[in-house]
Amino acid sequence: MSATEVLREGVTGARIAAELRSAILTGEYAPGARIRQEDLAARYGASRVPVREALRILEADGLVTLVANTGAWVARLSLAECEEMYRIREKLEPLLIATSIPGLGDQTIRRLEELATEMEAGTDVEAFLRLDREFHLLSYSGAETTLLGDLVHRLWNTTQHYRRAYTLLLDGGSNRIVHDEHHLLVTAIAAHDGEDAERVLIGHIRRTRLQLELHPELFDDLGTGRTPASQNRKDLL
Repeated sequence: MSATEVLREGVTGARIAAELRSAILTGEYAPGARIRQEDLAARYGASRVPVREALRILEADGLVTLVANTGAWVARLSLAECEEMYRIREKLEPLLIATSIPGLGDQTIRRLEELATEMEAGTDVEAFLRLDREFHLLSYSGAETTLLGDLVHRLWNTTQHYRRAYTLLLDGGSNRIVHDEHHLLVTAIAAHDGEDAERVLIGHIRRTRLQLELHPELFDDLGTGRTPASQNRKDLL
């Protein structure tokens, strides 16, 4: 039974949001693409009520921008917005990983090493992005936070498309550095060395930001449509 068939048996906003979230994160919907409620309602055999609920959930996730009385779009960033978000990530994620390390057990650390090895051995971009996301969010899973974890997760969602663009830009040498940094992070985590993990992670995130800054064309006319120019982007944070 397909995911859509399951949804038709008992459609809820959360279940529509789960499938739409996956579609956005895997690039089925490009940044700035218009999301029409009537299309989603037809796709899932649902009324407008669960569709609107799903879009509100995804807005809270940082994946969708809603404009009152206008519509919904996949979140997109300008170069300046993306740069700012990466600078925020450079500050927050090292703090989160240092907080997380004492709570990570041996089984989790083994999984992190497996993920680092799988990423290094693979060649498919979408598989890399999936594994990379699992790797980093798992490395943060030992932290008990009320705000920081959710904020970092939201920033990951909003910058997903630009990580894909960054990955496609990597040459052999840059690709090697990314994998080495993943292994260095695992080594630091296994040694319970939060300071070293912070240092590696800062450089890891900063490298992506600097590479994206060299390619402003990635932020021009992305997607199939643009959000209204008047939309205040501060809601993404």
